[in-house]
Amino acid sequence: MTAAAPVTAAAPVTTAAPVTTATVTVDRAEVVAPVHRRLFGSFVEHLGRCVYDGLYEPAHPTADTDGFRQDVISLVKELGTTTIRYPGGNFVSGYRWEDGVGPRDERPRRRDLAWHSLETNEVGLDEFARWTALTGSEIMYAVNLGTRGVLEALDVLEYANGAAGTSLADRRIANGGTEPYGIRMWCLGNEMDGPWQVGHMNAEDYGKLASRTAKAMKIADPGLELVACGSSGSGMPTFGDWERTVLEHTYDDVDFVSCHAYYQESGGDLGSFLASSLDMEYFISTVVATADHVKYKLRRDKTMMLSFDEWNIWYLEEHQAREAELAAADTDGSREWPYAPRLLEDVYSVADAVVLGNLLITLLAHSDRVTSASLAQLVNVIAPIMTEPGGPAWRQTTFFPFSVTSRLAAGVVLRPRIDVDTYPTAKHGDAPLVDAVATFDEEAGSAAVFLVNRSITDPVTVTVDLGSLDLSSITEALVLHDADPYAKNTLADPERVGLSPIDASVSNGVVTVTLPPVSWSAVAVR
Repeated sequence: MTAAAPVTAAAPVTTAAPVTTATVTVDRAEVVAPVHRRLFGSFVEHLGRCVYDGLYEPAHPTADTDGFRQDVISLVKELGTTTIRYPGGNFVSGYRWEDGVGPRDERPRRRDLAWHSLETNEVGLDEFARWTALTGSEIMYAVNLGTRGVLEALDVLEYANGAAGTSLADRRIANGGTEPYGIRMWCLGNEMDGPWQVGHMNAEDYGKLASRTAKAMKIADPGLELVACGSSGSGMPTFGDWERTVLEHTYDDVDFVSCHAYYQESGGDLGSFLASSLDMEYFISTVVATADHVKYKLRRDKTMMLSFDEWNIWYLEEHQAREAELAAADTDGSREWPYAPRLLEDVYSVADAVVLGNLLITLLAHSDRVTSASLAQLVNVIAPIMTEPGGPAWRQTTFFPFSVTSRLAAGVVLRPRIDVDTYPTAKHGDAPLVDAVATFDEEAGSAAVFLVNRSITDPVTVTVDLGSLDLSSITEALVLHDADPYAKNTLADPERVGLSPIDASVSNGVVTVTLPPVSWSAVAVR
């Protein structure tokens, strides 16, 4: 089977006469930071059908000798992912990494308490390292600080990165990993602030354990980049105070503090949903302020970076309601532990994709502090790529803004000035109708502008002043839009939604483009 081809309309998208205008001014002096390739990371967790029946399906017609679907590998390459966080997620807090190495027929089957599923351990660190080599991506490995600790973190580090001559490195070599995997970025647990987390602990206890683990890992390899758990959401009652306490223990030991955020449309309030990036702005600014408070309190020179290593659209409320029903019905503990169940397989709309594109704009706009990010997740589970067992793989709507931004963003991020009207939202107050960010690659002589129109009903004509960049021709102009903002790609209709060319012109360094309502667009200029 082959992946469905992306849709490109035969004619550019055109709109009726606009009711409003916006001006975006891009100044080459307004540099935020370099474009960090790690911002285009993703996340693979042993959850639902992300790994099994997603990446890995030995009986599939496209499967390679490791059992990995080559049609999925092709789509991952097209998506443009860089760093892949693995193996969790909530899953990691009960995971024994040793279960996933060695002969497959000798690996134990275990119950996964995080997602109430059966884990066969057919895929582990060695297989995943080979998969990332095929996709050209980098592993960000998460260690288990929920039910394990310092020694196990040191063991998996030695197994993954050690040179020949020690027991664990030689074990990796015997299992086929002849060269060290060279994993540089390591997460110290996952969402340890969450009561749902196996091994959940308070900030004081987690901060002490994370500090001890980080110190030990950096004795083994001082060049590692370590991520301490921040809050699992800005709505957590400990948000802010958790970061402060954890960083007071770990500031000298780690390089990043993590951020996690998920968004969904609730109660039919599309206007608030389209402005979700304002909440991400609040999240980032709060964590930055907290980290800087600790920096100055401890009188340190180092500036703490943020790893936004879980972010996406996730219809979590529906999942939580279903999980509560199943748990309530399990009165005698006989509930089934299924293998690779269909969990969290949200099917995304155009509106979802527009919001995702806007969240990516926000991450780029804050790349002075957010230098790593992971779209959660990659395949089947709240994912841009979907598969059917024995059948096709296809692109969800959210695939498109991610893949185009990853492909076009290069050089440095420029923070534009945006002059536009606002509209009222129930959740976020007044929100600008248009959001945008630009990147500029001086060496290549090219730039890209990424834009969203949050209006539900009206197009907006935008003029983008790129005069300071001395560029004169449009090389590409694409839009994600549909007359139905809830249009989706499905197994039955995998090409319902795709990218289309959009009318855009440039004169004297000023690009003019009319953005249709509920749309995400990208314009590349040379």
